[in-house]
Amino acid sequence: MPTSRRTLLKNSAATAAVLSLDWTRARAEAETVRLGIIYDLTGPFAAGGSVASSVGAQIAIDLVNEKGGIGGKYKIAAVAADSQSKPDVAINEAERLINQEKIDIISGVYASSHAVPLAAKVEQQKKILWITTAVATAVFKDKNLHYVFRAQIHSDQYGQAFASFIAEHAKSKLGIEPKDVKVALIHEDGPYGVGVAAADEAYSKQAGLQVVLKEGYSASAPDLSVLVTKIKRSRADVISHAGYNPDITLLLRQARENGLHFKMLFGAGAGYSQLDKLRATFGADIDNFCNIDPVPAQLLDPSKLAPGIGDLTKTMVERYKAKTGATDVPPHCSMGFNQTWVLLNNVLPVAKEKYGGFDPEAVRKAALDVDIPPGGTIQGYGVKFYPPDTPLSGQNERSTPVVMQNAGEHISVVWPDNIQTKDPVFPLPKSSIYAA
Repeated sequence: MPTSRRTLLKNSAATAAVLSLDWTRARAEAETVRLGIIYDLTGPFAAGGSVASSVGAQIAIDLVNEKGGIGGKYKIAAVAADSQSKPDVAINEAERLINQEKIDIISGVYASSHAVPLAAKVEQQKKILWITTAVATAVFKDKNLHYVFRAQIHSDQYGQAFASFIAEHAKSKLGIEPKDVKVALIHEDGPYGVGVAAADEAYSKQAGLQVVLKEGYSASAPDLSVLVTKIKRSRADVISHAGYNPDITLLLRQARENGLHFKMLFGAGAGYSQLDKLRATFGADIDNFCNIDPVPAQLLDPSKLAPGIGDLTKTMVERYKAKTGATDVPPHCSMGFNQTWVLLNNVLPVAKEKYGGFDPEAVRKAALDVDIPPGGTIQGYGVKFYPPDTPLSGQNERSTPVVMQNAGEHISVVWPDNIQTKDPVFPLPKSSIYAA
């Protein structure tokens, strides 16, 4: 049956409309960068800093999108995933993002116990994993990763800061030589805790400190009274503790009940960075405890940083408070924001302009080009990734932690000396319930 001219024109118009719609959709997709964001939004890690990191990351995405997107041209469409504080869920969610959502770049990851298997899985598929928060050195050490990057500090640096602080202050603050300081190293037994404790031990021995106890435990342990007894018997002057919020709470409660006393306790980020949670439980009992972690950006002197960094920090702080209603902005917000900001502003624009796209190979090459000098990020440190075929390939070689001390509602930087905002209180004052 012959087709009429009217029908032919009608079909042609319909076909043109479909092609136009497809072209419009394709163009919209081409102008949008889909970014997988994976954090623990539920479970015990959520309140331990993971949600704060996710909020920081979203603030960075919002700010870039408000200025037109990456390079002012390409909007970011975040595809969120909840790893539920479980490694198997984290792996399943990463596979969903890669295989079902067809996403090439995944950012986030709070727990090192998730980061270790995720790094291996994403590397195998030659996709990009951009770690913002997890710190275990084991994620990168001797793995020769090519598609996994971390601008965040790594756990070996916690040990270096811990031992350096004590060695530098033992004589002036405690009145004894470093060799006479007794330290107890306790940790949850995942990659995070094991990595921090190993670094603590190595650097403590290097500094001549006495390691009188090194003990691990399960982060889900229902009772830590035996560990408290071991610490008491060790007669440690100083305790270093790498743990998450639930196990920190359990340890401190049982330490108080069993009369454990010491001259100082050093946390290693994670649960010790969530001071609002600890204050809600322990009040003034935790005053003057120290914490080693990347610095909350708002504690730094903006005059010592690159131009514009101070204003960027101020905006992050204002938006975090507006989003959460919080009065304190925890270090994890700065971590999530800072590392995401570097990805969106220093890596992805170069990937597109210099290497032709946002595919994993282009992003990998662009990441290796990053060269931010010290003072060039909101957390004070610079960014330069170790290249392939080096022991820590993919790790930021310019990252640095600080030692912070809390008193009431205030946090001060007490180490290193060149950026400290207050002289440390060391040992704990006699008013402390834990004071030796």
